Amino acid sequence: MPEGHSVHRITRQFARNFVGRPVQLSSPQGRFAAGAAQLSGHVMTDARAVGKQMFLEFDNGLWLRVHLGMYGAWDFAGDIIMDATIASSNGRMGQTNQRGTDLAPVLDSAGENSMHSIGAPRRTRVRMAEQEKEIDQLDTFPPEPVGQVRVRLLTDTVSADLRGPTACEVLDPAQVDAVLARLGPDPQLDDSPEAEQRFVDTVRKKPTRIGLLLMDQSVVSGIGNVYRAELLFRAKINPHAPGKSLTEESLRALWRDWAHLLAIGVNTGQMMTMDDLTGEDYRLAMKNRADRHWVYKREGLPCRICGTHITLEEMGARKLYYCPSCQA
Repeated sequence: MPEGHSVHRITRQFARNFVGRPVQLSSPQGRFAAGAAQLSGHVMTDARAVGKQMFLEFDNGLWLRVHLGMYGAWDFAGDIIMDATIASSNGRMGQTNQRGTDLAPVLDSAGENSMHSIGAPRRTRVRMAEQEKEIDQLDTFPPEPVGQVRVRLLTDTVSADLRGPTACEVLDPAQVDAVLARLGPDPQLDDSPEAEQRFVDTVRKKPTRIGLLLMDQSVVSGIGNVYRAELLFRAKINPHAPGKSLTEESLRALWRDWAHLLAIGVNTGQMMTMDDLTGEDYRLAMKNRADRHWVYKREGLPCRICGTHITLEEMGARKLYYCPSCQA
């Protein structure tokens, strides 16, 4: 499932390529025909992500809410203003099981693809979900829909096709506010002392294990299986520790580390959690998952710190990785 950084990056593509333009919406699959009709022809006025959910606003006051879930993906096609971290690796990003970039390139002042001149669109097709991948160059536009496309968003130059989402619905502002009220803070949107305090207070009230609380989107937005494992290892916190047993200091540090790692993920497209690497070590880590995580997917291998074998177990119906010594 895409974690918070992926959804923020997808939203960034909508902000660059769709916001401010009239958009035609259709449902090639047919399941979202009524919703598409409510939004089609209107100008997209905002694109934002909160945790694992994204919200696209239109000038008639309605919003499109999308949650990709386990199987959802967006395909962008046309004259796309691409993110430099996609273009640098020929589109192959690899947050989990794909290869990534050699080095994270620097975005220009507008955050656009400086490799093809500032703001220059590139006619191509890009898939964005848990991984990001440039599929191929585009000969005709718009391309024929591929697979079960729930909704297509189309401008004169760019299209975006959504397949396999957990949620795809049209909401009015009050309904959007109700969804947002159920979500925990997202440090990409609000890294204020108040957001930090909300996280700390929520966790300290609960007897639930911290390994479950970090995956609860009402507690904190955007954390998935990879970031859960890595954050708890970096903090040397036992994933079985009840939330209310943790000190305020440790939870503040956990929140700040989440803000730090999330920013790296948004800017590079990689869940880089060994962030003190330099030189060749950094280059290898940007290319291969096995070289950029402390415990995730390292079950049975020696801990990089103490040498104890990394443990794998199930928690909350998801795989949990941790060091039984460092995180005792």
